[in-house]
Amino acid sequence: MNFSDRIRSTKPTRWVRFSVVAILFVLWVAWMGNWWLLLGGILLFDIYITGYIPFTFWKQSKSPVVRGVMSWVDAIVYALILVYFLFAFIGQNYQIPSSSLEKTLYTGDYLFVNKTVYGPRVPMTPVYFPLVHNELPFGLGKSYAEKPQLPYHRLKGLRDVEAGDIVVFNFPAGDTVMSRVSNPDYYTLVSMYGRDRVLSDKATFGERIYRPIDRRENYVKRVVGLPGQRIRIADGEILIDGKPFLTPENVQFNHFYQITDPTFSDEDFEALGIPVDDRMRVDFTADDIPSLLASGFTMNANGEVPPIYLSPLTASMVEQMTQSPKIGRILRQIPEPEQFSPLFPASESASWTRANYGGSNGLWIPKNGVTIRMSQKAWDIYGRTIRVYENNPDATFSDGHLYIGGKPKDTYTFRQNYYFMMGDNRDNSLDSRYWGFVPEDHIVGTPWRVLISFDKDHSLFDGKIRWSRIFRSANPDKK
Repeated sequence: MNFSDRIRSTKPTRWVRFSVVAILFVLWVAWMGNWWLLLGGILLFDIYITGYIPFTFWKQSKSPVVRGVMSWVDAIVYALILVYFLFAFIGQNYQIPSSSLEKTLYTGDYLFVNKTVYGPRVPMTPVYFPLVHNELPFGLGKSYAEKPQLPYHRLKGLRDVEAGDIVVFNFPAGDTVMSRVSNPDYYTLVSMYGRDRVLSDKATFGERIYRPIDRRENYVKRVVGLPGQRIRIADGEILIDGKPFLTPENVQFNHFYQITDPTFSDEDFEALGIPVDDRMRVDFTADDIPSLLASGFTMNANGEVPPIYLSPLTASMVEQMTQSPKIGRILRQIPEPEQFSPLFPASESASWTRANYGGSNGLWIPKNGVTIRMSQKAWDIYGRTIRVYENNPDATFSDGHLYIGGKPKDTYTFRQNYYFMMGDNRDNSLDSRYWGFVPEDHIVGTPWRVLISFDKDHSLFDGKIRWSRIFRSANPDKK
């Protein structure tokens, strides 16, 4: 059958289906901004109209088994292609795995992440299985092909990233992980155990693995610092360019509190909204009692000190507990300099804390096109950004100069925007205070709605599903 015969024999319904698909395809090509992609329309035309490539050869088989199996294969392939484009360019589901945004987003929330708000990234590792992130189930290995790798390109979105947005992004320090212990990342493991131990103890840590940007673990935090701004934290309050940053309604800080009524139960904890994992009872010895009493905690007549707990609490929770006759002293914890997991940058970790961060002048967040003068202090802060995120792997600093490609430079001009991210659970969030800036090319999208939410502290027939959270806004502080 020649070309004209194939055209004439095509049913009107096929033309209608092709027209719909063609319009969507042209709109997608225009969004991509690469008109060479229109050549793919030739394939679509053949699939729907001319049929030179025998994609449906199995329909002519005399075997009902072959036709039955291949019909399922055909449907699955179409579904996977649809899911691939949906996940890559529109949005996808995401599970909240930790409590870093607790009381705003709950552990166990399943979110729909909208990629169109900031504009979706064109997949940098375009060949991957669409239903998983970076690992196939059952230990079958990577879910993506390392080649080809495409350069970063973001399509036009509805708006830019704004202060206060909750954002899903690829974990910047997740470029290197260990195969047996993927979380925490390689760099954190090195700070905890030493490089030699991590690399030599393969039974514990496995092999070192490098992951492309869009295959790194997904994190979710709130944007508190935009490109070009200076961030400083004083007594837990965030200051941006010297001015107070918005305080989310459900922001939490760690508090000590004393239970003075022995009838206080798990039901009382639940009524206050304190999950099981956050009910951390404080251990103390007889030597600690004088300092506890000096801090306002009490002792019973028999010489026993009623139990003291440490939990992250919102302002409304503190107010509710203050009114409770079962709870005595409530005292906010004062964070000390980190010892187990150093703050970012390492050069300032000894003097900065989670609650007092950025020094007297604040920490400057890199901005695309802005040039800074390089010094040892600037290198200590921005060295990893220049080497890893700005793709200058040979960059070094010595004798007062930055060297890139062996050539000395006194200044450096950043090539993309960066953001400072924090969790609302301020004293229990591993965020930019620990691992630094989030590059623009790591941003995935912003959560839109909570699809469903599960409470791990309850059974299926005893409050497992948080019905009140279904289809709730995933960014309630943004009006």
